[in-house]
Amino acid sequence: MIQISAIVALLPDLGEPELLTWIDRGWVRPEPAETGWAFQDIDVARIRLIYDLHHGMNVADDMIPMVLSLLDQVYDLRGRLRMVLRAIEAQPEPVRSPILTALGG
Repeated sequence: MIQISAIVALLPDLGEPELLTWIDRGWVRPEPAETGWAFQDIDVARIRLIYDLHHGMNVADDMIPMVLSLLDQVYDLRGRLRMVLRAIEAQPEPVRSPILTALGG
């Protein structure tokens, strides 16, 4: 787990008040800890994404929830497609082959 001070030190121009605002808005969901917040690697990745959207690409604050939602949906879809692929691969060849042919593969 990573503390808030370590995250702020990783990213230039990101202050603790701004990060706390992101938490208040629900953009990042770290775990509560005795000393404030405890961030997992996935939280740090999301913070880097938000940081790049806000500081690097100048995405407006009111658009960030939409961008995050769309990216979350893409990530979820990729996971579901991996599950479908595993299910297809688990089928016997006479079942698997026509499915893969229909998919263009």
